[in-house]
Amino acid sequence: MTTLIDAGYVATVDPAGTEHDVGHVLIDGSRIVAVGPGAAPDALRAGATVVDARGCLVTPGLINTHHHLYQWLTRGWAQDAILFDWLVALYPTWARIDADLVRSAAAAAMAVLARSGCTLVADHHYVFPQGGGDILGGIVAAAGEVGVRLHATRGSMDLGRSQGGLPPDFAVETTDAILAASADAVARFHDPSAESRVQVALAPCSPFSVTGDLLRESAALARDLGVRLHTHGAETVEEEAFCRERFGSGPTDYLEGLGWLGDDVWMAHCVHLDGSDIAKFAATGTGVAHCPSSNGRLAAGIAPVPAMLAAGVPVGLGVDGAASNESGQLGSELRQAVLMNRLGAGADRMSGRDALRIATAGGARLLGRQAELGSLEVGKLADIAVWRVDGVEHAGIADPVAALTLGSQPPVELLLVGGEAVVREGALTRADSRGIARRGAAAARSLAERG
Repeated sequence: MTTLIDAGYVATVDPAGTEHDVGHVLIDGSRIVAVGPGAAPDALRAGATVVDARGCLVTPGLINTHHHLYQWLTRGWAQDAILFDWLVALYPTWARIDADLVRSAAAAAMAVLARSGCTLVADHHYVFPQGGGDILGGIVAAAGEVGVRLHATRGSMDLGRSQGGLPPDFAVETTDAILAASADAVARFHDPSAESRVQVALAPCSPFSVTGDLLRESAALARDLGVRLHTHGAETVEEEAFCRERFGSGPTDYLEGLGWLGDDVWMAHCVHLDGSDIAKFAATGTGVAHCPSSNGRLAAGIAPVPAMLAAGVPVGLGVDGAASNESGQLGSELRQAVLMNRLGAGADRMSGRDALRIATAGGARLLGRQAELGSLEVGKLADIAVWRVDGVEHAGIADPVAALTLGSQPPVELLLVGGEAVVREGALTRADSRGIARRGAAAARSLAERG
């Protein structure tokens, strides 16, 4: 089956930043087979399903490099708390989740992500209560229901409060159990193929919730299994103080000593990196998932993203958990990234096109998928977002890319994952959004009642 997206404004996000005021993209099956300027020639139209993209911006699908899907169930909680206080307030509730609740939460969160132009979701799940059932299996099933790609992480916590960590003891697992479950998750769900819909990474939660032994052994296990590594890093000044008091160094140096810098590692937030930290990230290819709205919601600060990009640090975009970013939309994070980083570094240091690149090609690089995702180029997978920019919110705007990166989030006219429509005219095509909403609301009530 061939599909032709024709006559839209095409922002390819290829290495040269090629854009076509009027352009076309031809898809054969799951792959892009032609990209070019102007309306498509007749030879490309023959036998193709034509999508009229006049009045639309065409971009690669957005890639969400950090989320906590289960947190959809606790949106609106601890609204005025900073990170550590917020976590302490929510850990007891999160420790009562189970596979059914998480599947409902994940479906709702991914439905919202898809409707905001997101084709791939990296989920950091680290709470596994005893008797909670097959939580990762529930997340994988939810991704299949909505139709997006999933990079699921087998996260973990083994440093309870009695050992000096932040989470309560009943919310953590043993190191040995975590390592066994991590290997099992990779065996069950990880698909390393180029067209993979599900991949797995290992993701001990944070320096204040896991032991050094778990970090060191998880890194060795991931590299033995050929999967990537993910964690939170340098998110708040409180984390910096925790690391210096407990380990005698800042988060970056601490993680470096445990084998956690490398081009197979990406970390969330990285708000409090100094010049030395940035240089280490750049030299090792360690990636950063930038989560601007969550950083603001939890008063964590402004990550030095322009300095990271200038140094060559791989940077992607993330929503973070919906309990610290109740919007849950990735499309709106482009605007947040631009505005927040202009506050932090000046108006000439972060452009809308910078934000689009980190949300697409940057995310693909963080997840090791740059060969097949992140730009509109011949041979790449057809993960494509078509945004309508001729409605009243955007009609007449001088630059269609600015409609996405500076204006209100445009509606998604069409979202393709591997050439298959996941969203059409703002509505999910594979799943019932009203049913997903009802299930999500019922799951949130159920979890709250368990307290």
